[in-house]
Amino acid sequence: MKATGLLLLVVLTASCARSPASSEPPTASNQRVALTDLGSGNYLGFTGGLYPGGSNTAPAAHVAEGVARARRIKPLDGNGNPAASGKYVLLSIGMSNTTQEFCSGNSNLPCDTWSFMGKAAADPAVNKTTLAIVNGAMGGQTAATWDAPADANYDVVRTNKLEARGLSEKQVQIVWVKVAQASPRDSLPRANSDAHQLVREQGAILRALKLRYPNVQQVFMSSRIYGGYATTQLNPEPYAYQGGFAVKWTIEAQITEMTSGAIDARAGTLNYAISAPWVAWGPYLWADGMQARADGLKWELNDFVTSDRTHPSEQGRGKVADLLLDFFKTSQFTRCWFRAGQTC
Repeated sequence: MKATGLLLLVVLTASCARSPASSEPPTASNQRVALTDLGSGNYLGFTGGLYPGGSNTAPAAHVAEGVARARRIKPLDGNGNPAASGKYVLLSIGMSNTTQEFCSGNSNLPCDTWSFMGKAAADPAVNKTTLAIVNGAMGGQTAATWDAPADANYDVVRTNKLEARGLSEKQVQIVWVKVAQASPRDSLPRANSDAHQLVREQGAILRALKLRYPNVQQVFMSSRIYGGYATTQLNPEPYAYQGGFAVKWTIEAQITEMTSGAIDARAGTLNYAISAPWVAWGPYLWADGMQARADGLKWELNDFVTSDRTHPSEQGRGKVADLLLDFFKTSQFTRCWFRAGQTC
């Protein structure tokens, strides 16, 4: 396709992805900049960075707790008892994009070779002795279908994903969460925005994880990839971008509660000593289309399927898989239990 044709397609799809009800207000600070690049700058009055104060690094106390949690991750038997021959499970939960990136579109084994699980299976540096990686994410499952411990999704994961592989809920110790809403209508800075609703639901998800998986130690969250090419209202911009703020605020709610005792009105209590697992960012996946962010990440039109330009193509799924694999292999919170031959 010629460059002019591509430009025309981008302009048309961008216009389809917006409606008067979802447009951002015309302010001087509504330019969407990756949170990792925005730093102490602001978007619609909201400070960037992945963590409080515009930083991309968690506060020292939160880091120390995350490292301590990594040391607690041990092989367990199906009853949750320490066992040298046991396993610890890294589980994903979320929606269609999540399952496509983590394993495959139908969420069944064997996973696609370009997915995270496919790449991890082929990587000799990944622990294949005590680590079990399980895809619990499923197509069409929005945040609201994961926000209570009695939600049917958790029973499906228990029976079809864990028990089918000889594993149990008591062996789940690490979870990757990537959730969103379908067809959002209200954008920031509105008080009833989709981003604020996601904070409520993500807070509830964290509490649900604590109840369903009593030995869970760490949860890593990611927000969506770019939505600017979308040709439907399923989850276009600005919602894909603003979902990053929802993750940021959920994690910040836990950090604030643990340091000051103040409970966030939207997220609810996330005390990791009592009611929720410790939570931090996994890989941050958003970049502004072909405008590369500081680390070089960008999203091309061909990274998305032609049917809606919202779900990632094989190329796009592979891009997320690479980011996930690099995160788990290099993060100070994960490398000791994720890599082969390491100990925590």
